[in-house]
Parts: sequence; structure tokens; C-alpha cells
Amino acid sequence: MDASNADTHLARLAGAIAEPARARMLCCLLDGHARTATELAVVGEVAASTASAHLARLKEQRLVESVAQGKHRYFRLAGSEVAAVLEGLLVVAGAPRSEFTPRTPSRLRAARTCYDHMAGTAGVALHDRLHAQGWLQAMAGGDDYELTAEGAVALESLGIDIDGARRSRRRFACACLDWSERRPHLGGALGAACLQLSLRRGWVRQALDGRALALTPKAQREIPELFGA
Repeated sequence: MDASNADTHLARLAGAIAEPARARMLCCLLDGHARTATELAVVGEVAASTASAHLARLKEQRLVESVAQGKHRYFRLAGSEVAAVLEGLLVVAGAPRSEFTPRTPSRLRAARTCYDHMAGTAGVALHDRLHAQGWLQAMAGGDDYELTAEGAVALESLGIDIDGARRSRRRFACACLDWSERRPHLGGALGAACLQLSLRRGWVRQALDGRALALTPKAQREIPELFGA
């Protein structure tokens, strides 16, 4: 794709996101869950027929994808890269001109999902602790990360499949700017693996109806090195 085509495609993407109903639908899908067109119509505050047209536009621009299951068709974000872009735009959209004062609801600010990895105060703490422990290091010239030898051993001992994360068809580990904290949390395949391990081990619980996560006392007992407890 040459520069002129890239510019045109960027303008089309921006136009697809810019409509308020479509923006609400996309932000709703940031929790990593798929939803029907009917559910997204409610989120977008539009009629079902209008929602279908909006979803077609988002699908055309490869911002969402649809999955058929039985009689139903579900929509979800087209990938973690889309989630990272939306999270970044939320930072820009909410950036105040004066000193930053978070307005995110407290339970979402504490811990939440950002597509398939952990965000909020807990997600930023995990990111910072992995660096402080010497387990994760930044790679030159970008926002990608790599595990140190010590970090790979430590995370594998906790139950994370490092080789599986590396085989994933996505970035292994990267900084994802957190819209409530305005600091990075851990994204990429490694971030997703950390969240899945935390859910399996009962270190965090996920709300049934949204993005909110809750750290459990078990996490504070068993893995203080990850969340700074």
C-alpha cells in the first residue's frame, strides 16, 4: 500500500469510527465479548435496521468481524490491533487541558479487560512489576517488549505457555496505553496469556455483564510479585 492509498484508507477508517452510534458499539466490544446486532442496536441507541447498516460499514473497514453460531450472528472486534487503536483514541478523546483527573467509574478504573488483556490500575501495576522484577524489557525503537531469560522461567513456572504465546499470529508483548491511567498496560499475546492464567487460577474475577475485573485475596497471597501487593 503506497502513501496515498494509506492516507485514503486512514480517512475511511476515521469516518467509520466517527459516527457516535458506531463509536458506542466499538467501545462496547472492547470487553472482548461478541454481541448480536440487536444487542449492539441497544448500545448504539439506534433502530435494528440502522444498526445493521452501521455494522456493515464497520465490517467493510475491517474494524469488526461476524461469527455465525446456530441461528445467531455475533459481532466482535476484528483483532487486538483494533482494540489498541480504540483505547488510544479514548485517551485522546478524554485528555483534559488541565491536570489529569480520572473520570472512569471506580470499578472499571481498578481493573477491567481491554479486549483480551488486563487494563486499569491492576493492568498498569502488572506491567510495571514485570519491568521492576527484571522479567520484561523494552526493545529498541518501538513499544514492543521481550522477556528476559529470568522472566521466561518465572512466568512459565506460574503456568504461562510462553512458546504458545510466541506462536500466536500477533505481537508477542507490547505497551498498550491505558485510557483511565494514561500509562501503559501489557498488551499482545503475553498480556492475553497473563489474563487467562489469572482467571483460571482465581486471581481475578470477571463481571458477567461488562469489562470489570476484581482482584481476589488469593492473588494478594499467591502472586504479590505480579501486582505489587
